[in-house]
Amino acid sequence: MLQPIDTFPVSVLDLVPVREGGTTKDALEEMIAIAQHVEKLGYKRFWLSEHHNTATLASSATAILISKVLDHTETIQVGSGGIMLPNHTPLVVAEQFGTLETMHPGRLNLGLGRAPGTDMQTAHALRRTTQETAFAFPQDVVELQNYLKPIGEQGPVRAHPGVGTSVPVYILGSSTSSAQLAARMGLPYVFAAHFAPQQVEQALQIYRSEFQPSEYLSEPYVMVCVNVIGAMTNEEAGKLATSSDQFYLNVIRGSKELLKAPIETMDGQWSYREEMMVRGMSQYTFTGTEELISERLGKFVSRLQIDEIVAVSYIYDQEKRKRSFEILKQATAHFKVATR
Repeated sequence: MLQPIDTFPVSVLDLVPVREGGTTKDALEEMIAIAQHVEKLGYKRFWLSEHHNTATLASSATAILISKVLDHTETIQVGSGGIMLPNHTPLVVAEQFGTLETMHPGRLNLGLGRAPGTDMQTAHALRRTTQETAFAFPQDVVELQNYLKPIGEQGPVRAHPGVGTSVPVYILGSSTSSAQLAARMGLPYVFAAHFAPQQVEQALQIYRSEFQPSEYLSEPYVMVCVNVIGAMTNEEAGKLATSSDQFYLNVIRGSKELLKAPIETMDGQWSYREEMMVRGMSQYTFTGTEELISERLGKFVSRLQIDEIVAVSYIYDQEKRKRSFEILKQATAHFKVATR
């Protein structure tokens, strides 16, 4: 049965893309402006990603960016989507996020991922010398959580600040293995359907069926990242979406071009094979007017019983990007979700 809801939680994941004709400093200033804008709109979270060795994204020093956003906002939850734990020692992450939580109590989220967020050569340069770090991810998550627990549960090595901050942890992933881990640990699960949609339904099913209540969470909580491009007309949204298409085309080609302005059509910009690869990668892109996004995204949320949507938006013009987030927030007000 479908029932209307008053407020459906919606959040933002910002990869801090650098626009063609702009600078990295511009991208960082736009990050703050977008965070302030969605806070005013009533968004629940503003998360920042971690990527390395790419001039197209300015989100390598994730904890620093989170600190800057926290300094320039007042109420919105701010966090990582995510910290790629194989690149860091759990102690350092606990110290960084413990410090942020101490400065901004109750506003910090710590999303953790297993992937390096870069190529293997760069991953080697970041931290470790073997591939075993990815396999140590479950143990590293536990170690990190322990550093954030009360003083009475600490060992001889402690994170200062960090002890007793209990920063909430989220497991990020794009596969069934990450779903199993989140379920086993009793943590919220965030699926990256904005670029890796293939296993979303299976992963969410596994997460819910295998979920074990924990001291952190009593029942499953599902967040899904999707691409959203809203506009006043479907035609305008379609044109704005060509910036996103070009972005994903760059990913497929391995090129490092900056975020491009929209164009009239993608015809002639890609081969048939490339188009199919982009369409597959960006399958969960919701484009159009408030009414169309509400209808299509609402059905997606209801079908998969999603608790929260996290929106990614590769829109070149920042004022139109802000307008897109306004449209998404308005669209979610019309959602009807399936009762469980």
